[in-house]
Amino acid sequence: MNTLVFNCGSSSLSYKVFHIRPGEDPRVVAAGKSHRVGVTGSAPSFLEHRFGEQVHTEETPLPDHKTASGLILKYLQSVQVQIDLVGHRFVHGGDLFHGPVFLDQGTLAKLRSCLPLAPIHNPVSLSVIQQAREWLPNARQYVTFDSAFHSTIPDYAYTYALPREIIHRFGFRKYGFHGLSYWYVSRRVPGFLNVPVEGLRIVACHLGTGGSSVAAIKSGRSLDTSMGYSPLPGLVMSTRCGDIDPMLMLYLMAVYGVRPDDLMDMLNKKSGLLGISGFSADLTDIVKCLGEDGQERSELAFAMYVHRVRKYIGSYVAVLGGVDVLVFTDDIGVRNPLVREKICEGMEWCGIRMDAERNRRVSPQVISPIGDESSPVPVLCVPTDEELVICLQGQELLKGSPDADI
Repeated sequence: MNTLVFNCGSSSLSYKVFHIRPGEDPRVVAAGKSHRVGVTGSAPSFLEHRFGEQVHTEETPLPDHKTASGLILKYLQSVQVQIDLVGHRFVHGGDLFHGPVFLDQGTLAKLRSCLPLAPIHNPVSLSVIQQAREWLPNARQYVTFDSAFHSTIPDYAYTYALPREIIHRFGFRKYGFHGLSYWYVSRRVPGFLNVPVEGLRIVACHLGTGGSSVAAIKSGRSLDTSMGYSPLPGLVMSTRCGDIDPMLMLYLMAVYGVRPDDLMDMLNKKSGLLGISGFSADLTDIVKCLGEDGQERSELAFAMYVHRVRKYIGSYVAVLGGVDVLVFTDDIGVRNPLVREKICEGMEWCGIRMDAERNRRVSPQVISPIGDESSPVPVLCVPTDEELVICLQGQELLKGSPDADI
């Protein structure tokens, strides 16, 4: 059996095809990624595919995820990869979904009702689902949800300080996201360190090219995370503002007459690194400009990004009552040594000391320790594998159980 997994990021679309045989671990037979999907920046969008010994890279316009998924499906068809099952990542299922589900008309209707909850991710995931249904009408499809991992957050951390009747009427609460990535990290780290998961306190930084967050994890369970009811709050992200004073939006509506849909577009698609730098939503572009004359806005964007991550790390060390390991994951987390270096500067107070040489030598394909050997707290770069998690959850769904392990 071959399972195709689609993983929609806000500015990327990853895929893997797993071949699954009873009693064996899933084996990747094809994989790839669409980079800079819908991104405004100085570098072009491109697709990469890996099939057997073949590696194919193509620069091509990728205005949206539907286009990217169509090109991926076309490529898989051209190399004659059979697809039996298709799994999708859906960021926000609200209160309607608490685990993976197979797709049918009822599921699709519920997914559509969830589109406003994550306006960057949910609509593009649905567009990929629809594209896959058109290309692969005979393949069974299922959806996994990023918010499920954070269902263990205690009520005092997920409840908003709003009138009780408002909370109950509209279902407002913190959900949290990047759960597939945190699920993977929380299970890989104990094995790598050869320590039990029970009692292990992890502060994990999922730093992506689009969305980013930080989570406090103890004994493999989420205790808090930087995102909330939607993926908008928390860190400074590529085009999302992260934490801001909500009165600013009320002033814009009440005093200046800005429409709610325009505010939604501004907060999610025109803010963050793009809004501050004025030229790119890609942190890699901004890093390249650091130190150049006339790049004060890039300097500010970078400093804001680092400051916000450091602030959340410090707060989650307090939430956990200490930290046993600091983890960096996802594209920026494992591929940008300067970001990691600046985030860890001055963190000796909580036992974090980075080794500069180790930090520069990180391989994005394997778990890499980057802390100083004398550091009381290990610092790890952990390449995440959300696609494997989606694949495993699909296998458990076929068996009738939502739980999976690695």
